[in-house]
Amino acid sequence: MATDYDVIVIGEGVAGLTAAGELAGAGLRVATMEAQLFGGLVININELDPVPAGSEAAGGAEYASSLVEAAANAGVNSINEPVNSIEAAGNTLKVVTDGGAHTAKAVVVASGARLKKLGIPGEAEFEGKGVSQCADCDGPMYQNETVVVVGGGDSALQEAVVLSHYCGQVRLVHRGASFTGREHFQQAVNAEAKIIKTFNAEVTAVKGGQMVEKVTIKHADGKSEDIACAGLFGYIGLEANAGFLPAAIQRDANGFVTTNDKLETAMPGVWAAGAVRSGCGGLLDDAIADGKKAAAQVRAHLG
Repeated sequence: MATDYDVIVIGEGVAGLTAAGELAGAGLRVATMEAQLFGGLVININELDPVPAGSEAAGGAEYASSLVEAAANAGVNSINEPVNSIEAAGNTLKVVTDGGAHTAKAVVVASGARLKKLGIPGEAEFEGKGVSQCADCDGPMYQNETVVVVGGGDSALQEAVVLSHYCGQVRLVHRGASFTGREHFQQAVNAEAKIIKTFNAEVTAVKGGQMVEKVTIKHADGKSEDIACAGLFGYIGLEANAGFLPAAIQRDANGFVTTNDKLETAMPGVWAAGAVRSGCGGLLDDAIADGKKAAAQVRAHLG
């Protein structure tokens, strides 16, 4: 049975674009599918830290653009449609989108992950009205204002430092007793006098009129406190973009796709790479490595 493509790569983030470029460069017929803007989470990062090996791109958008250009030059067909499902069709796979169905001999799921929401009262109401998850995008709007950042990992620490370049004060609230981010990010936070650290506390609500005016935090001793602020930025981890996948593709307890050491999923002919995959590291180099490994495994499978 003829197929539309040798390989369909779902997602145009770093892992997906890397895999697609490698596969097309090997002479295979490749398509990528992306529901939103190419680049994934990296697109919102103005300063890459660290910069991927061999790249001269300083920012995420520049780096993602270079991957898109390389994939296009290699012959990858970019399809801007959301994927609704993957179905087995004999010896081929059918990827169903809003625009129709596309067939391939192999599929690489590289749909990435998105930042988790805090899930607190007022968060959805004030989305875009003071609630944000992109310091580089929205930080300039908070000149000399107070903002609250939630989280203790790399992203929270990085974004708190970015916001300190614009804001009068950054309140960094973490539910743990210490940060989990890498040491050099912790040092950057500790060196910035504008960042006020609050440990063993959680943000429980965001309030205001037309815009965010304050957040409520609850301390470990049960006491609550209102913090007057103009913005709230939450970085409490990621959740996989995997809702479109069939039950045959197994996931871990947190919803990330499980694979074997060859990045194969439990569904024959389907691999997973990048942030959607359980066990993938959080660095750009990890996503690049996953994309290259998935491409190599698919090439070996297709012969």
